[in-house]
Amino acid sequence: MSKEKVPFGYKFSKIILGPIFKFYYRPTIIGKELIPLEGSIIVCGNHMHLFDQCLPIIATKRYIKYMAKKEYFDGPFAWFFKWVGCIPVNRSIKDTNAKDEAIKHLQEKGAIGIFPEGTRNRTKEFLLPFKFGAVSMAQKTNSWLVPFAITGDYKFRSKNLTVRFGKPFKINDMDLEEANNKLQKTIADLKRKNLGMEKEG
Repeated sequence: MSKEKVPFGYKFSKIILGPIFKFYYRPTIIGKELIPLEGSIIVCGNHMHLFDQCLPIIATKRYIKYMAKKEYFDGPFAWFFKWVGCIPVNRSIKDTNAKDEAIKHLQEKGAIGIFPEGTRNRTKEFLLPFKFGAVSMAQKTNSWLVPFAITGDYKFRSKNLTVRFGKPFKINDMDLEEANNKLQKTIADLKRKNLGMEKEG
C-alpha cells in the first residue's frame, strides 16, 4: 500500500458521504473484486459526469488519488477537491508537475485515478479519443491499469447507474499507442456490456 498519508477529507467522505451517495443514487457496482488490493494501480474509465470519480472510490478500500482539471480548483468546490487530495492538472500546458506527483504516488505503491478522455464526454460519440497520460505513467512505474466503464443516470434512486470494472493489465512489451488502443477498446467493451450491447463472459 502507499506510504502516503490519506487526507482527512478523503476518509471523511468515504465514511460519511459514501453511504449517502450509495443510498441516493443506488449504483450497481460490477467487478470490484478485480481491483488489486496492493501495489501501484491506475484506475481509468470513461467520463460523463462530475461524480464519476465517486464510483471507483466507493468500490474499493484503497485510497485513490484522482487527477482533476485545474478549473475545479478555481471554482466554488475548490475546497473539496483539495480536501480529498486530488491532483490539479493544467490542461492548457504539458503539466509535468501534476504528472510527477502522480508518478511519485505510484512509486510508493499507491492508486491513481484518471479519465483518459481528458474531459467529460458531452458529445454523441461513444468515447472521446484517449490521451496517453494513463498508459505513459503505467509504463514508467510498471503499474496495473484497472479499466472501468460507467453508464446510466445520476438521478435519485437511479434504476440504471452502473460501474463495471475489467481485468487489470500491464503495458509490458506494448508500445504506448498499442497500449492506449487496448485500454480504449477494453473500456468500450465494458460500456457495451453495461448497455446490453455485448454478451458477458
